[in-house]
Amino acid sequence: MLKPCSLSFSILAGLLLTQSVAAQDRTTEQGEAAITDPNVECSIYSWPPVAAAVTGGQFPPIWDPVTEVPANDTEGRAKFLAINGSIPNIAPKGTIAGDFSNFTPTYPATDPDCWWTFHQCVTPKVAGLNPDVASVPEPRTLGYGFDDGPNCSHNAFYDYLSARGQQATMFYIGSNVLDWPLEAQRAVADGHQICVHTWSHRYMTAFSNEAAFGELWYTLKAIKLVTGVTPTCWRSRIERKWRRSEDANVDDVEGQEGRDTDVDPAEPGATREVAIAALCRWMRAAMWPPYGDVDDRIRYIAAQLGLETIIWKYDSFDWMVGLNGITEQDVQANYQALIANVSAGTFDTVGAIMLTHELNNFTMQTAMDNYPALVQAFDHVVPIAVALNQTTPYVETNYTFLNFDQYTSNHSAATALNGTNNLTDSSGSSGSSSGTSSGSGSGSSGAAVGLRVPTLGVFGMMVLGLAMM
Repeated sequence: MLKPCSLSFSILAGLLLTQSVAAQDRTTEQGEAAITDPNVECSIYSWPPVAAAVTGGQFPPIWDPVTEVPANDTEGRAKFLAINGSIPNIAPKGTIAGDFSNFTPTYPATDPDCWWTFHQCVTPKVAGLNPDVASVPEPRTLGYGFDDGPNCSHNAFYDYLSARGQQATMFYIGSNVLDWPLEAQRAVADGHQICVHTWSHRYMTAFSNEAAFGELWYTLKAIKLVTGVTPTCWRSRIERKWRRSEDANVDDVEGQEGRDTDVDPAEPGATREVAIAALCRWMRAAMWPPYGDVDDRIRYIAAQLGLETIIWKYDSFDWMVGLNGITEQDVQANYQALIANVSAGTFDTVGAIMLTHELNNFTMQTAMDNYPALVQAFDHVVPIAVALNQTTPYVETNYTFLNFDQYTSNHSAATALNGTNNLTDSSGSSGSSSGTSSGSGSGSSGAAVGLRVPTLGVFGMMVLGLAMM
């Protein structure tokens, strides 16, 4: 039982947080984007359309891996049944928690499934499937993008990009979109491209056909409900790193022991509040090394949903700091290596995609710290859709992007470096829309804005809960 003085302190702390949150507009994208305190940004709120859809059974439980497309989802069920008979006959691999130890030792060296985890295969072996996008065709160009959003504390990061007229490709997790809908809306308002990053952020090749379909389908539905747009691109989660030994017919599984012994807020059984508190925003997706977990079976399911598979060739390892001896200095060295490759002529004929994350304070701050150097090194830093000259990035044709030539002619290096651009809507940047989302931002002056991990806000909510017991 709390002592009286502790109770008084707890009540005071809770009331201060409550008053701070209450003073903010948590009902519109513009209001949410204007919040500058990460503690407030990452406090839980409810957006009525999402609340109605979730309570109405239109989505699986948030953060739970999808197991089925139920009969009450008549549209999704009909679409799955229509394609199920033509899905390639490829067996699921390992477990959705990422344990492939019972699968990889017997997987053929010929890689018959074009399993990217195995040998970074990007050219499908099933007829009719397009190659993965692992680089961009425009020379000396960086296809700029970030995984695992929307992050509840991303306003300072998005303000930084907005002040520089910079758009990127954001790979959004479906459960995150429903947890943080106004943050997702900001991406469209700021002219960023949104792609699918699965519903529960699990290992896609381990799912059954129906579950894999659902992981993509319900993420598409979540993004459409919240933002009004339907993406045409996706990326699987990053993979635990394993490699086949070149000296023996055995697998070397790196760093698997103990990986799943920690409490994962995205695991089944975790409450929504626990998941949000922990994922806000040290999302433990950062726990796993690279290799996008996709094979021809998953590619086919994605293609039937109109989704292009996007991978990468370069990795910042920003998500891995503190694991396997990876340090902040290592991440910086990876950025510098990419920049050195530009000078060395590596990208004189084809551009690059680097894996980076909208994950936590460190990944977003590191992206801002390195942005000026990337802009100076590459001739162009653009969203992946722009680098591919895709002017209609969504199913909805009322939203269009500038093509590559238009975008690059409208985005000067001076603006990118000096932060002189003040975006008020997406029509002057890379996109235009007749949807309901409009401009956002908190009036960033263009200076690099430091981010703070919102631990105090989470603590404040915990204290308030104790005080009210």
